[in-house]
Amino acid sequence: MMNMITMDIMATTIAVSEGTRDKLKSYGRKGDTYDQIISRLMEIVNRETFLEEVYKRLAEKDQFVPLDELK
Repeated sequence: MMNMITMDIMATTIAVSEGTRDKLKSYGRKGDTYDQIISRLMEIVNRETFLEEVYKRLAEKDQFVPLDELK
């Protein structure tokens, strides 16, 4: 017998324009909820922000050379 754990998730309403809603839809995949789309976009932003910070720190230590500068 399989035990199932259920969680009550509180949903909220966020007001956005129709244009923003339509753009958000374009980032989704079939069956995605808006919550899934927004979460995925936030993960991408967090990862890119992290990498930008790493590259900035390496550049400050003169340990980073952009690929386009290598010859």
